[in-house]
Amino acid sequence: MRNTRAMIMMIAAVIAGLGAVIIGARWLSQQATSSANKLVVAVSDIDLGSRLTPAMLKSVEWPSNSIPKGAFATPAELDSRVLRASVLSGEPVLESKLAPVGSKGGLSAVVAEGKRAMTVRVNDVVGVAGFALPGNYVDIIVSTQEDNTKSGNRDQQISKIVLEHILVLAIAQEVGRDETKPKVVSAVTVEVTPEQAERLDLARSVGTLSLVLRNQVDLKLAGTDGITKAKLLNAPPEPIVTAEKKAEPVKPPVVKRKAVNVAAAREPASRSNCVEVIRGITKASECF
Repeated sequence: MRNTRAMIMMIAAVIAGLGAVIIGARWLSQQATSSANKLVVAVSDIDLGSRLTPAMLKSVEWPSNSIPKGAFATPAELDSRVLRASVLSGEPVLESKLAPVGSKGGLSAVVAEGKRAMTVRVNDVVGVAGFALPGNYVDIIVSTQEDNTKSGNRDQQISKIVLEHILVLAIAQEVGRDETKPKVVSAVTVEVTPEQAERLDLARSVGTLSLVLRNQVDLKLAGTDGITKAKLLNAPPEPIVTAEKKAEPVKPPVVKRKAVNVAAAREPASRSNCVEVIRGITKASECF
């Protein structure tokens, strides 16, 4: 009898506990639903420069107290907008990642205001073995011949960093920034200012270019003077011949002459041919 009562009480306690759990879960669900809002996220990974369509997006429930600034509620609001930054699957699409309204798709929408996109031909060595990916920053080195017209010496080979902290926009025809696998390509597109574009074009015409991969957050500029072959091999400097020394006239050597006795010079030269002439008992010498 006692065992039966104990069993009944145990069953009743289990039923009451299950009921409490169900009621609590429904209450929490209602509270979450009442405090949640809609938020537009990407259905799959979307590369920068892509034009958005409603099929690429979906609305999900999002807590109202943690909705990021610049979020959208419906996919229709983002129709025909262009991404200026890549978006991952399930990531909210924000206004800060979009190009201005009316922008066309492609790389031109990614270029920042006041900047230009310029393509540089590279190979597996120049392109840092394919590790220079979109979104990375590089320095650009030119190797050329330095004109030493002032010193009169022959041309010297020099390597110099001409551009620093340059953003890589695309490699070949790809602009995706989420892949980490290196890709060996034939061209790299970088973002530069108009002045930097002129320097890069001149550097490309006078020598060979190399890309140097740098840290993403390192903003310090090197400001080096470049390295020449003489500095690299620690060769002694050649003597400098200035233009003034070259133009200086050469003075003729001074020849010292001995004084000549004018009187002695006027005396007739001594006669060396003499003949003894005998006339009778007299002798005489005739010189001529």
